[in-house]
Amino acid sequence: MGLASVRYTPKRFAHLLGISTRELADGEASGPLLSLKAQEPGETKITYTPDDLARYREVLSRQPAPLSPSRQLFLNFKGGTGKTSISTSYAFRLAERGHRVLVVDLDSQGHATKCLGLEPDDYERTLADALIKRQSIREVRVPSGFPGLDVVPSNLNMSTVDLALMPLAGREFRLRNTLKEIEADYDAIVMDAPPSFGLLNLNALIASDTLVVPVLADFLSFHGLKLLFETVRSLEDDLQHVLQHIFIVLNGFNATYKIAKESKEALERHYQEYLLKAIIRQDARFAQASSEGVPVFAYDPESKGAEDIEAVLDEVCARLSSAAPDQPAVKAQAS
Repeated sequence: MGLASVRYTPKRFAHLLGISTRELADGEASGPLLSLKAQEPGETKITYTPDDLARYREVLSRQPAPLSPSRQLFLNFKGGTGKTSISTSYAFRLAERGHRVLVVDLDSQGHATKCLGLEPDDYERTLADALIKRQSIREVRVPSGFPGLDVVPSNLNMSTVDLALMPLAGREFRLRNTLKEIEADYDAIVMDAPPSFGLLNLNALIASDTLVVPVLADFLSFHGLKLLFETVRSLEDDLQHVLQHIFIVLNGFNATYKIAKESKEALERHYQEYLLKAIIRQDARFAQASSEGVPVFAYDPESKGAEDIEAVLDEVCARLSSAAPDQPAVKAQAS
């Protein structure tokens, strides 16, 4: 299921536009939306496409409030934290709100590519072509099928990128320099990284101004979190790169588990400055959406997972927009 095949009910469509279903119907009958939408032959129920959403938003001037441009990296050195499901749904919802978004898949398994309805093996070019061969990233990115959402896909061609970067001059800054070519095209660049440490993830950290760290409510997550913060500190000391924002988001939380509550309390003690108030609860619909190759908002926008990602997005956007331009950069502290 590709993103171009996403369909909205009138109720959901009107909600996304910030109007009532009555205003939607009236606008299509005799208002500014007249003739924009007609029921297709044989269609028993009216539904709306992503292209409809873009057209209606333009006609109604329902553009979103501007975002401060950001380069956001979703990373945890521990695997299995739901990082890809979160990052792709987060990016999709930003685009659904009307923002211009680029997803950069850094994992050779291509999971972010798959979660956005694309088939990794369909693409001959990946980020490796831009980083190693200096091919224009404009020629590597592809449309997702959803207006305003583009993807730099990944597949097994990315598996040797760390080795290929080793002998290159300025190897740590290749991704940052590559993204400069297109960063003005987007309101947000969302990078999904594999759970490992190497030159590619070092590049990703240096190319980012915001780090989002999904963690599970278990104490095994703390080791990966501690290692990540130590790495961030070494970037500050050795390469003079300081992340402007670090956000930790608790994923897969089930309040009925004692270990989950204890882990949450430990995070609040040791990482309170970085821990988001919004929590992503355990939700089978979230996992099912990923297995279907779509963001949770395209699979079940009424699910707990969709509701919680929305809350995470609202909190991150609010904290990014509230930061003054000359705000001191966040200093990472290993605990």
